[in-house]
Amino acid sequence: RKATGADLLDQICDSLDLVEKDYFGLLYTQRGDPRVWVDLNRRLSKTFRNEPWDVRLAVKFYPPEPSELADDVTRYQMALAIRRDLMEGRLTCSQITYALLSSYVLQSELGDHEECQDLPRALQQHRAVPLNVITPELEANIDELYRKHRGQTPAEAELNYLETAKRLSLYGAELHAATDCQEVPIVLAICHSGIAVYRDGLAMNRFPWAKITKICYNKRLFTLRLRAGEFEEFETSLSFRLNSTSACKKLWRCSVEHHMFFRRECPVSVDRFPGLSRLGSRRLSCRRTLRQLRAAPAPTAA
Repeated sequence: RKATGADLLDQICDSLDLVEKDYFGLLYTQRGDPRVWVDLNRRLSKTFRNEPWDVRLAVKFYPPEPSELADDVTRYQMALAIRRDLMEGRLTCSQITYALLSSYVLQSELGDHEECQDLPRALQQHRAVPLNVITPELEANIDELYRKHRGQTPAEAELNYLETAKRLSLYGAELHAATDCQEVPIVLAICHSGIAVYRDGLAMNRFPWAKITKICYNKRLFTLRLRAGEFEEFETSLSFRLNSTSACKKLWRCSVEHHMFFRRECPVSVDRFPGLSRLGSRRLSCRRTLRQLRAAPAPTAA
């Protein structure tokens, strides 16, 4: 009854020999939203009062440089997460990038290319590429690239997969639907580099974390305060409207946790976090920051 989300995450990671736990979290479905993160500090009995503990392991913080990951298991789990994002449409790319990513999946899962392999079946079996984008031309490109990877180990293929995926514009992004000040539908993408605004699939603005001085919300209104530019005298504020207060709090929490993980020296309480709203939960699910992980000795499996 006293187990927390962190206890469950640790247990799941231990069962998978996953030692770089700080990049991961647990997702569950709440009120029809399938991407709600379990509060690692909260008791599970309070998170799931009358429901079963139906959670799944997921990558929460995608490193800007996958090569910095110390463990092959971590890279494999991150590659699986990106494959899932591609299959479910949260992440898209060009046909040539689909071909390159798929070829690395086949090299990782099947080893070196063999002439007798049934390529369409292998692509479907290993969820290498969304079925709706497969064409004869794409299959031919995948086959050609797959042949070139001969000799790569699974670990090498998975790292090459991540090195390719990190160049996608929405790599590791958490997406939140909103409207701008003119009530135009937009999507806010939160990732390691900051917050981006997308409209009809195109990036309209990007705000790096260094540019953002304050993140707050009030009911359905999410507001960013931006540092004055080189030719500006004052700070500016941008506000976006969400569908509900709970959606706005979710966006705020996601933004603050990403800022803390990728920009801070160490986790701090929201009370001491300059510029942050005091609304909502002050305990954030970030146990160590990226800087702490980089400074720590390489973890080893038990």
